[in-house]
Amino acid sequence: MTRSDGGVAPYRALGPRPEEPSPSGAAGWPGAPAWVSSPDPRPDARVRLFCFPYAGAGASVFHSWPALVPASVEVCLIQLPGREGRLFEPACSELPALVEQLGHAVRPWLDRPFGFFGHSMGALIAFELARALRKATAPEPTHLFVSAHCAPHLRTRGPLLHRLTDSELLLRLRQLNGTPDEVLANVELMRLLLPTLRADCMLCETYEHAPGEPLACGVTALGGREDPAVAEAELEAWRRHTRGPFELQMLPGDHFYLHSARPRLLRLIVGRLTRDRRSRAGRARDGSA
Repeated sequence: MTRSDGGVAPYRALGPRPEEPSPSGAAGWPGAPAWVSSPDPRPDARVRLFCFPYAGAGASVFHSWPALVPASVEVCLIQLPGREGRLFEPACSELPALVEQLGHAVRPWLDRPFGFFGHSMGALIAFELARALRKATAPEPTHLFVSAHCAPHLRTRGPLLHRLTDSELLLRLRQLNGTPDEVLANVELMRLLLPTLRADCMLCETYEHAPGEPLACGVTALGGREDPAVAEAELEAWRRHTRGPFELQMLPGDHFYLHSARPRLLRLIVGRLTRDRRSRAGRARDGSA
């Protein structure tokens, strides 16, 4: 989505919320916002993987993931307002406001090493949340997986989707091949979903990248080889946003390769998280951590 190198209002400090207990081993806790859930709680997991969905999607796109990763990894799903169980909450169309709320919501879940995986819009959210956590001197991800989204300092190609008519936006969805035809053909359902999709597009297309220090964690950029929306060079450009290891991986598939290439993608993610954990353990033994 469209972005520029202009400034952006700084994120407010994400202070702790002591009234929110740690969710270790729990899918949630009474009274807390429904931002984070763990469909398969794993109290003994060594690392958590937070998954951020793409525009128009909800946490359910990742519900199959826990069964495909080892017991050492707990998959945590980010549920944004305006979809699924939060359908009747207004979707957020401004990234700074969304990141501020997310920063408070995830804090109780950061009691062990964790990674972020974000696809398309989710990649942008995950990146800015990682920067906000650093600014707040909160725990930071050990690895950031950014999928199917150009580096944040770049402008993406194509029209501004949030300004399209409903029919034009539906056509664009068909072209991206990420929404089942039966869903697109359901007029009543799309009447419910389009406002959230439009807000998501606006969130991305009005984003302004504020230059800052690169992240300390490793970054893996991922994309589909047949993706018409994001070029390999645009993914490679994520390299400038980390002081840690950088890797680019192109997988078979289009913009929504994360579904068609799911097993291969998860093997790659688990492999990188495992490598990071062993590296941290090695540094701890050497006294350099």
